[in-house]
Amino acid sequence: MKSLIAVEPRFKAFIFVTALFILLSEPNANAQVAKPELPKEKQTILGLYVTSKEAYEKWKADLENIKIIDVRTPEEYLFVGHAPMAWNIPLLFQIYQWDADKKRFPMKPNPDFISQVKQVAVPTDTLLVTCRSGGRSAMAVNQLAEAGFKNVFNITDGVEGDTVDDPESVFIGQRLKNGWKNSGLPFTYNVDIMLMKLPKNQ
Repeated sequence: MKSLIAVEPRFKAFIFVTALFILLSEPNANAQVAKPELPKEKQTILGLYVTSKEAYEKWKADLENIKIIDVRTPEEYLFVGHAPMAWNIPLLFQIYQWDADKKRFPMKPNPDFISQVKQVAVPTDTLLVTCRSGGRSAMAVNQLAEAGFKNVFNITDGVEGDTVDDPESVFIGQRLKNGWKNSGLPFTYNVDIMLMKLPKNQ
């Protein structure tokens, strides 16, 4: 009996250490599952990402402190359509001078981008940033992070989503994979001018 009593504290310590080891070895059910590696152009210095569906659910859960920022051009916002609750604050503006070398119409930065975002949000707000497919929004997230915003998520599939890459599909090359407009989320062509930050010279 004496030997059992003498061993008991050590036995308890053994059980505690073993249980702790097992607990730490098990996957944490509450931990965020790692996302597959994103294309480099969609990655941000903050490392915060959501899909369009996740962004919508996140916004619904906290309407007061979460804002969706659509950084596409006004033309895209108007004619391609947009999330009805999204602020249109362009990161870049379209230039209508043809670049023969690059075979495209170039874009120029919006010099007022940060100041316009600060008109509708404060650095403690959570911002969910979208563009066509996740590239410009990543650039916008990085600029906002450098301006002091810390809770800024890149919506990685954007408004239009990724392109169909199946060579057998008649839709190959079209943006019909994921994205806000392809995910059954609220979508509109109607304009609330109060949600648009337009260039000052137009």
